[in-house]
Amino acid sequence: MSLLPQAPAFEFSLGDWNTRASVRSSAHDYSLPADIAQQLETRHWFPPAFLPYLAHPAIEAAGRSVVHRLTANHLVHFLDYTTLLEHRIVNRAVEVIVHGELPVDVSPAMKTAAFQLYTDEGYHALFSHQVAEQIAGFYAITGRPVMPKRITRMNGLIDRTLQEQRPLTWFLLGFVSETIIARELLDVCRDSLVSGVNDMLRDHLTDEARHSRYFTEVFHYLWLHLGAQQRTFTATTLLEIIGIFFEVDKQWLQQSLCDAGIADNAVLEILGKMATRQASQLRARAGSIATLNALKKAGFFAEPQNQILFARAGLIDG
Repeated sequence: MSLLPQAPAFEFSLGDWNTRASVRSSAHDYSLPADIAQQLETRHWFPPAFLPYLAHPAIEAAGRSVVHRLTANHLVHFLDYTTLLEHRIVNRAVEVIVHGELPVDVSPAMKTAAFQLYTDEGYHALFSHQVAEQIAGFYAITGRPVMPKRITRMNGLIDRTLQEQRPLTWFLLGFVSETIIARELLDVCRDSLVSGVNDMLRDHLTDEARHSRYFTEVFHYLWLHLGAQQRTFTATTLLEIIGIFFEVDKQWLQQSLCDAGIADNAVLEILGKMATRQASQLRARAGSIATLNALKKAGFFAEPQNQILFARAGLIDG
């Protein structure tokens, strides 16, 4: 007789995938509009509220065209990163579910939904790449693709993880990514963005809202079946992964600001404020709410050591 806690039945299904998934149902072609200049009078490439450095006096003094260039730079970098994230991180996380690499057996329903999710992520990589190419062409943005620091850090985590723990680590990367990005896209889509970009991000959000629920349920199932040693590994690895997602890519940001003509002293001031430990901690606490809620739902924080660990990192109250 098994002494493992009884997991809830896996109820999540992408059964409506044929009619709701963007890859199957969206009529958008994600082309940029012919009236870009007119739209930019009232719209943005990316919400300025998400880029606090735009409030720096040197950037405000530079005028609207520089702000548009910086938000376009950010969007292209975000989309290039998304393309890599979907192909090389999230879909690898899905593969460990589909092919039985996790330390816990999963149900046929989980595997079927994972196959559908894999297809979605491939489409997200496609339309992210297509929109990035158009914006990069419009502004003559060169030096692409730049390997984002976040992807480099995730690959580094995998490389130094013991072989037997790598499938679980891949899954945890996917779990954190999908729970974070759904919240990010929801917030981004509240702004008034250039059409084409807006269509793409909203279609992405529609899919990612379901993906977040999927990964949340699979994590819950997995957590209830992991042994004590695997739970300890999961807790420390999750903390590191969440940190990775909220670090500043200083090298890329410095280049973006310099290319837009921002003075060196202003660039250094911006980087100095954004790259502090406190700033990273505040971003992580605010940006990982959905992930933390998923952990709480799974009973993760019922274990006092996990609560202490995450409180010390500033992610939750002590």
